[in-house]
Amino acid sequence: MILVSIAFAGVVRCDFVNFDDNVYVYDNESVKKGLSRDNIVWAFANQYRSNWHPVTWLSHMIDCSLYQLNPVGHHLTNLILHILNVLLLFTVLIKMTDDTGKSLFVAALFGVHPLHVESVAWVAERKDVLSTFFMLITLLFYVFYVEKPNVFKYIAMASAYALGLMSKPMLVTLPCVLLLLDYWPLNRYDLVNDSKNSAQQVRYNSRDFSGFFQKFIRMVTEKLPLFALAAALCITTVIYQKGGGAMATTTSYPLSQRIGNAIL
Repeated sequence: MILVSIAFAGVVRCDFVNFDDNVYVYDNESVKKGLSRDNIVWAFANQYRSNWHPVTWLSHMIDCSLYQLNPVGHHLTNLILHILNVLLLFTVLIKMTDDTGKSLFVAALFGVHPLHVESVAWVAERKDVLSTFFMLITLLFYVFYVEKPNVFKYIAMASAYALGLMSKPMLVTLPCVLLLLDYWPLNRYDLVNDSKNSAQQVRYNSRDFSGFFQKFIRMVTEKLPLFALAAALCITTVIYQKGGGAMATTTSYPLSQRIGNAIL
């Protein structure tokens, strides 16, 4: 936490920028007025900026209620969220791997990685640090659920995931990440270890593969409500993007150019 605070302390001296900060905060009449019943309705009902992320709008409104248009407070919220994300990541990794040293290294690298500068130092990128916060809460609840499954833990996990999706649609792939975590490090498939080999090597036979496949189907079925939430957000995002003119046609950007950009 100290390392991250030192690395990002300079953000509280930053001002707003005239790229998206205006439409997200200081020129947005609904956001500037702070949290109110009408503005909460606006956050959930509008397609402003071609995205549906009401939780992000609400976070900006809360900041305006607390700090008005003083950029220090808005930047401080981003920094606090990032610090919380580092602590959450460390906690999740410890819970999943029981390896303090490696978990600390990964969390520290995550905390000071240069690619996070934009997300932390740019007020309009609140949706990034906020969605990451709810993503990590989802992972933590998922670990609790795996340890001792029950419907209340699942509902808590799904609720955190829904809040993350309402912060930034980028989290639509999280159910697939959970399937990967089921394999490692959560080891929910219980493959047969060959005692003659190291613990990292696994003996496969037809029975093992059949059991693996059956468990995989169960893992996917278990996550169907999460996939349904992701599908709903995908549909909503496409509708909003089309309605706001944010989706370019293949005439403007042909498939070859899109593939080239993806590779880049």
